[in-house]
Amino acid sequence: MPDETEPLLELNGVNLKFGNTWALRNVTLKLNAGETRIIFGSAGSGKTMLLKAVIGLIPIDSGDIKLFGQDVASLQEQELYAVRSRAGFLFQEGGLFDSLSIGENVEYPLLNRQVTDHKKDGAPSAEEVDKRVRDALRFVELEQTYDKFPSEVSGGMRRRVGIARAVVTEPPLVLYDSPTAGLDPITANIIMALIAKERAVRNSASLIVTHRYQDGELMANFQYDAKDEELIPAGGASQKDSSDTRTKFIVMKEGQIVFFGTRQELESSDDQYVKRFIRHEG
Repeated sequence: MPDETEPLLELNGVNLKFGNTWALRNVTLKLNAGETRIIFGSAGSGKTMLLKAVIGLIPIDSGDIKLFGQDVASLQEQELYAVRSRAGFLFQEGGLFDSLSIGENVEYPLLNRQVTDHKKDGAPSAEEVDKRVRDALRFVELEQTYDKFPSEVSGGMRRRVGIARAVVTEPPLVLYDSPTAGLDPITANIIMALIAKERAVRNSASLIVTHRYQDGELMANFQYDAKDEELIPAGGASQKDSSDTRTKFIVMKEGQIVFFGTRQELESSDDQYVKRFIRHEG
């Protein structure tokens, strides 16, 4: 187990190149518990590649990646599999298995962790797995879909099931790859509210790749109030002045991080490429 004072994730000078094309170039990043990083960038800028490198799905050429205090590049496949199972993932379009029921989709990470966990005595019972699955579905307000199949629910519901699957193990770090892509603005805001809820309830860290500036605004401007079960302005009563300083924005270009900072700093940027990602419309 990593020391609690260590970052959950730390990248130092990470490089990855395919031929003459940089996928990641000198990427340095640190993420602690409860922090959120919103990642913008044009197609091919390295956003999704960054998520894959973080969990060792693709090997890097140079640099260091520490996930939960462990050097990703030095781990054997079985060790990497075990470390990777401690993180949560929401894939593009939800990434559900069509042949499995909603309940079976959500329980998959729990069963997968049992396989990779050498401490079998600590593995949850079938009853406990079922409870945690239903709790996760209740968390996203979809417990009634337990026995349904992905084809029987809407796209927005599938994305919410994807969140339930990502958080069912109560991971300290969750990676979200385009969680609101293709959704209408109202459904997209529901998805982001659930991500904010996860951050507040479990103090989880989040890496969120998105094309919607509104996704980042919600995470930066609002926090989830567990008592009243609603979003409230972060930092004070005035939404204009409120801001969650734990939420920082990243803009990537040709594999590089060309901007890192707060929402206010992002909106003050004079860089024409960076300004492309600041859109307030729905």
